[in-house]
Amino acid sequence: MTIIVNIITKCIFIKILLYRRWSRNQYHKDRRQIILHTLIDRLQSGASIGSIRSMEQQKLSLITSPNWLDYELLDSGNLRKFERFGPYRFIRPEPQAMWQPRVAEAAWVADGVFVPGKNDQEDGEGGGWQLSNRLPPSWQMSYQSLRFLARPTPFRHLGFFPEQAAHWDWCAEAITSFIHMHKRPPRILNLFAYSGLASLHAAAAGAEVTHLDASKKAVAQAFENRDLCGMQDAPIRFITDDATRFVERELRRNKTYDGIILDPPKYGRGPKGEFWRIEDDLTPLLQKCRQLLSIDALFMVLTIYAIRASSLAAHYALADMLVDMGGSLASGELAVQESPPKIGPTGILQAEMQARYVAQANFARWRSARR
Repeated sequence: MTIIVNIITKCIFIKILLYRRWSRNQYHKDRRQIILHTLIDRLQSGASIGSIRSMEQQKLSLITSPNWLDYELLDSGNLRKFERFGPYRFIRPEPQAMWQPRVAEAAWVADGVFVPGKNDQEDGEGGGWQLSNRLPPSWQMSYQSLRFLARPTPFRHLGFFPEQAAHWDWCAEAITSFIHMHKRPPRILNLFAYSGLASLHAAAAGAEVTHLDASKKAVAQAFENRDLCGMQDAPIRFITDDATRFVERELRRNKTYDGIILDPPKYGRGPKGEFWRIEDDLTPLLQKCRQLLSIDALFMVLTIYAIRASSLAAHYALADMLVDMGGSLASGELAVQESPPKIGPTGILQAEMQARYVAQANFARWRSARR
């Protein structure tokens, strides 16, 4: 009886070993097939593999959003810009506006004026607001289906960046295409996500979003905007954490994302005192983000403000990280377009005046060839 039991036990053990070997071989076979099909798809799409030649051939772009109703650049010049945020008007410093205004100075009547500190025109630091008594602490604005709060901040902006709407629309179109192809929502990671408009717009397009910012105040504003949109049940995780630490933790957990959005500041601090300096920390973070991209990777978007660099810096930063991914890489400047006045100060009619643009940030964005 003992001999029979031993024989049966050995047979079972041998079957388990054979099954494990078969499973391991089958896994690697399936994995190789997935990678092979991915490479074939990239070759058939005309994308280069192991080269950034196809990426370098892209011309630098100037992109704007034509879909704003609640925001408008009314005029610019003399290192300032005159803007409308909903029903209120503001004057803010603008180092790019090295030209003359098209509207008479008397027409620049604002509810808020940001007065820069001494010698801070270039760095964008210091200074403060002079606000009208009729201006509320915050007010509601909208963009497409989004509703959100605008408010003057000590950093001279009003709680969001209108030029970023060009990215929101681009991501939404990519998300829609992804869902159509893969029959599932893409997983999107939004780093340095601030007040949440990119996260909310992506979720409204059908994505599952992880929204991360190191500032508790910024995440609280994102919650406010979520509630205004009535998106309490939207698939968004709101996390307060240091971006690099979070990405490293996700890598240890073998997590992946189909799309990553990054809008890093020039410098900052994490919730536990972690120091961020874009010149030192951006490249290592991009390398880690590359490892987070899934086999079905859809896009990566990088926007850079407040740094003395051209858009080529953002372009090559992404090109180096995504050299083996194929697809297409576009780069250039995010801008807002000025609304031409009906009649300029010299009596020139609107139809005869060329549109002017004010560049706000450098960007680079990659999209997979599989659409």
